[in-house]
Amino acid sequence: MPPEAEAPAAARLYLITPPALALGGFAGTLARLLDRFEIACVRLALATRSEEEVGRAADALREVCHARDVPLVIADHFRLVGPLGLDGVHLSDGSRQVRAARAALGTEAIVGTYAHASRHDGMTAGELGADYVSFGPMTQSSLGDGALAPFELFQWWSELIELPVVAEGGLTPQLAADLAGVADFLALGEEIWTHADGPEAALSAFVETLGAERT
Repeated sequence: MPPEAEAPAAARLYLITPPALALGGFAGTLARLLDRFEIACVRLALATRSEEEVGRAADALREVCHARDVPLVIADHFRLVGPLGLDGVHLSDGSRQVRAARAALGTEAIVGTYAHASRHDGMTAGELGADYVSFGPMTQSSLGDGALAPFELFQWWSELIELPVVAEGGLTPQLAADLAGVADFLALGEEIWTHADGPEAALSAFVETLGAERT
């Protein structure tokens, strides 16, 4: 187990939307969360393949995020970043599309990528122009191949690699506290949206250990 942090947590919070949204209600919920908590970034990560649905969601959430100076990135669809007025893209397939996304979006847009638990894929993504790399999941489930991103991966990365690193997938408040000193960002999605007490209560449990609530 990693040692308990003695210094204030450095990691910042990063929110991932649910895969399906009731836009009116969700936009209001997101606005309340951004007003209360210090959120570094929001990722629009819808399951739909409808460009029209993605566009409506992007329009609604962009207004909420940009009014609060929080960047909004989209999962995978980097060709929609410009037309929808978004801040960048999060790629879910490691380093495969980083070069193409960077070429299409230029140097100002955010290009992040998910490297699962592959140190090599993360380093390659950085070499190709990614702004951050995310690793995960952090807890065991029956989804995917069962491989986890270990604490040691974040510890090694934070000591040797300057590129910001994100932890995501199955985070708990205790894991967040453990990772706070070695991850730059902690990405929360289902951990808060499916919580029995609601997303605000769930997020509060995380920020108690991270000091991410607005004063």
